[in-house]
Amino acid sequence: MYGLLIAIGIVLLLSVIWMVYRIQALISVAKGSSKKIATTSNKVNAILMMVFLVGCTILMVWYSIKEFDNYQLPVASEHGVITDQLFWVTMAVTGFIFVLTHILLFWFGYRYQYDDNKRAAYYPDNNKLEIIWTLVPAVVLTVLVFTGWRAWKDITAPAPEDAHVVEIMGYQFAWEIRYPGKDNVLGDYDYRLINANNSRGIDFTDKNSFDDFPSQQVVIPKGEPVLFKIRARDVLHSVFAPHMRLKMDAVPGMPTRFWFVPTKTTTEMRAELGDDEFEYEIACTEVCGRGHFSMRRVITVLEPDEYREWVSEQESFIKRNPDLISDLPSDLKELAEIYINESK
Repeated sequence: MYGLLIAIGIVLLLSVIWMVYRIQALISVAKGSSKKIATTSNKVNAILMMVFLVGCTILMVWYSIKEFDNYQLPVASEHGVITDQLFWVTMAVTGFIFVLTHILLFWFGYRYQYDDNKRAAYYPDNNKLEIIWTLVPAVVLTVLVFTGWRAWKDITAPAPEDAHVVEIMGYQFAWEIRYPGKDNVLGDYDYRLINANNSRGIDFTDKNSFDDFPSQQVVIPKGEPVLFKIRARDVLHSVFAPHMRLKMDAVPGMPTRFWFVPTKTTTEMRAELGDDEFEYEIACTEVCGRGHFSMRRVITVLEPDEYREWVSEQESFIKRNPDLISDLPSDLKELAEIYINESK
């Protein structure tokens, strides 16, 4: 609240100064000294540009240092370290160019302000200069794009064979999670099979779906590869796990994927942050409708042994709801019933 009041006070003060200046300029016009006004006005504007440059630079540095921990979250995945490195290299390059060009922009406004004794220089072209300012940005951007593409290629490439598979399906307005069970192979799905009992459209004629099970949160092991298989049931959504540096769109009709290796358990991150209530999370970063704000799922990272124990305690879809297999052909229904009986 105090910050808002200070900002309003500064705006009002600047407004008063500006009005006083304009009144003085009108008085000068009334006295017939318009040429002097032009010179004075340009000088004032030139000085104000330098004041703005210095003031905004100080504010930018102050704010960046003060809020650094709020936008630079601790990283909790192997590829997240690479992503951060790419981010800071890009920030250094673009930040340097941004600062340099704006210093020149405001300095030129001050240095070349209106003066009766100066004439504009005629500078038609300089081929060497144009080649330099075309080639240098092209080379720099090519290097940045190539390094980013290489990192992107690695995390969207086929996951290791031993990767733990997790399916994340977005819909208005929540995420549904599916695990493949002991065989680590998800069963097929078909949007035409979606109904009140089968919100994910799982195809239970595929025997791989017999041991698939749901979860209210994403549970993954530390230090082992995890493959997120991502899809959407209705509109465009986006899976975002900030501490994992993971972001991938969930597109209707076009499954996407993303694999990574978590490096810190939830318990370890809580200890690092000194926050016993900390939770990793998945949020949606596409404005997908009025309930967009509610699309959140907790990610729990466990030690590998704890993760395997958790998996062994889960119940499959068909064990939770045997009615899901009621419409299966007799031979598949028999196999599903055998699976249910064996898993009791």
